[in-house]
Amino acid sequence: MFRQSLRRCARISGATFAAPALRTTRPATLQTIAKAPASALRVPLSINAFRLYSSEAASAAAAPVAEDEGNASGLTTKFADLTKLGVHSTLVDTITNRMRYENMTDVQSKTIEPALKGMDLVAQAKTGTGKTLAFLVPILQRMIAADPSLATRKARYQASSKDIRGVIISPTRELAEQIALEAEKLCQGTGLVVQRAVGGTRKGEMLHKTRREGCHLLVGTPGRLNDLLEDPYSGIEAPNLAAIVLDEADRMLDVGFERELQSIVDQLPDPKTSARQTLLFSATIPKNVIALARQWVRPDNFDFIQTISKDDVLTHDRVDQHVVHCRGWANVFPAMYELIDKEIQKRTADRDLLPFKALVFLPTSALVDLAGDVDITMRGDRDRVQGWRIHSKLTQSQRTKAAELFRKARSGILFSTDVTARGLDFPNVTHVIQIGATSDREQYIHRLGRTARAGKEGEGWLILADSEMELARRELQGLPLKPNKTLDCAQHDFTSGDEPTAICEKVTQATARVDPQVLEVAYLSLFGQNRDNVQAKVDELREWWVNAMEQDDTPALSASTIEKRGLRRIRGLNVRQPGSRYDSGGRGDREGFSRGGDRGDRGGFSRREPRDAFEKMEMDSTSSDRRSSDRRSGGFSRGGGRGFGGRERQQRSSW
Repeated sequence: MFRQSLRRCARISGATFAAPALRTTRPATLQTIAKAPASALRVPLSINAFRLYSSEAASAAAAPVAEDEGNASGLTTKFADLTKLGVHSTLVDTITNRMRYENMTDVQSKTIEPALKGMDLVAQAKTGTGKTLAFLVPILQRMIAADPSLATRKARYQASSKDIRGVIISPTRELAEQIALEAEKLCQGTGLVVQRAVGGTRKGEMLHKTRREGCHLLVGTPGRLNDLLEDPYSGIEAPNLAAIVLDEADRMLDVGFERELQSIVDQLPDPKTSARQTLLFSATIPKNVIALARQWVRPDNFDFIQTISKDDVLTHDRVDQHVVHCRGWANVFPAMYELIDKEIQKRTADRDLLPFKALVFLPTSALVDLAGDVDITMRGDRDRVQGWRIHSKLTQSQRTKAAELFRKARSGILFSTDVTARGLDFPNVTHVIQIGATSDREQYIHRLGRTARAGKEGEGWLILADSEMELARRELQGLPLKPNKTLDCAQHDFTSGDEPTAICEKVTQATARVDPQVLEVAYLSLFGQNRDNVQAKVDELREWWVNAMEQDDTPALSASTIEKRGLRRIRGLNVRQPGSRYDSGGRGDREGFSRGGDRGDRGGFSRREPRDAFEKMEMDSTSSDRRSSDRRSGGFSRGGGRGFGGRERQQRSSW
């Protein structure tokens, strides 16, 4: 009803748009990627080779709209039929013949047609559902409709950096890169030029390239886009801006880009004086996304499109989830590699299962490096399962290279911080393994959402030291986590003198052989995380270093570091004496999910009438954050069901 009433009163202005190209690379070891210079990491991929690993390809192949379902609803469900809606034949030919897409996903069939009519959209859509193509087609067609010469390749030679027609904003560099590559693929038969503006790359090089080649579609992250627009000497202007896309809007607000987004909208042409279409996509619709929509979207000409059903089963409800309780931090890495080896063997023996492909999330960049270095030493007889690493301290080109190699790999392991927890789409991830307690419930859920995508199988594992168990129980109560006691390494007592299992001994020895500087920074980074049970954590780390790895002592910390980290009253620390080598001072890596932002209204016993269309949108939205919160809100058991006590209290006590 909401969408229909908006359509009746909306101004329908003619408009139409387009999408991307990626490239392939040769496998490289995790060690090579970590050390390679930035210039060595830009390797072009062929369009056909990348097609199978595109998020759009995965989602379009896995979840097309049934033809009879599309016809019954009046929706266009075939890409070939887009010409009937006014989409230029060059774009349609690229989609159907070069990119080889035939059927639209549910998100694409519901959003492309209203967007082609020129309406602003607020679309609630999950990642991995084909939404990149859903917004690229309309905005590219809109540019061609405004200037038909852009449909031919010769228009590239007249492109200018001061003639930006479309802007796409995404929360992460990796997602922006992925969108830009997809856009290049879709634009290959046209005169449209795509450029990217992301942090972690040289601004001067980007500006030189843009001035030389011109730009019609600019894809970037909020920080770098705002920097370019604020710089009077950048030469980046958008007087003819026709469309703007906000992708993963909730994520951008979660990580604190509200100020940059406000600055960007203030510097762009006023939509009241120059017609501009806004397409806002978000997995959840909390209050801060509603506030953002009020700023960016035309209230008299927008449509709210909901592609997440209220009956949808969320990933964290349907994926098998295991929690492994380790005796201490000395057991965490051995348990992780024991799990990896067992799952590789299981999937090698059973060809009906997908090959092992795991995303391993660790709490700090230093621990990612430690896990990656141990993996290189451990690889031995499992050379076919390669490992890569991604974290914020790598260069952008190193991160892009690692992401592309993992995306196109049939089997592999990607060690990562939260930089890949949301937005990036990796096909056929069979396992999400999380090491250590997460900072909050949403972080755990977003990470888990990297597996079981597009209807595929997947499972989640959470490996915890004893010192973090209570924090995890508090944060994750109500989720269907099941204790798993199949890993022998998890409870081995390194202080007992008992012989450890072969895999436990192998991992521990491999860890001890890592560069001492890497070990030292990893040790210190663990004190930048949660402050629960710090004394217990110090005792566990001492067992890891002294009893398991047989080091003389734990890494030495300076008195100033101990004071700064609030460790003055903690027993068992190795205090560096004045005059000795200064400690590395690693700070860990807390990139990812803050607790900021409104998580949505939890509702009450009555439902008042909305004040305007935006408030109606909020009431009608299906917020996974809200549903997650409801399940853990506790209190007042009503018997059965998911919420308010009963089941979640029982689940909490089970592990």
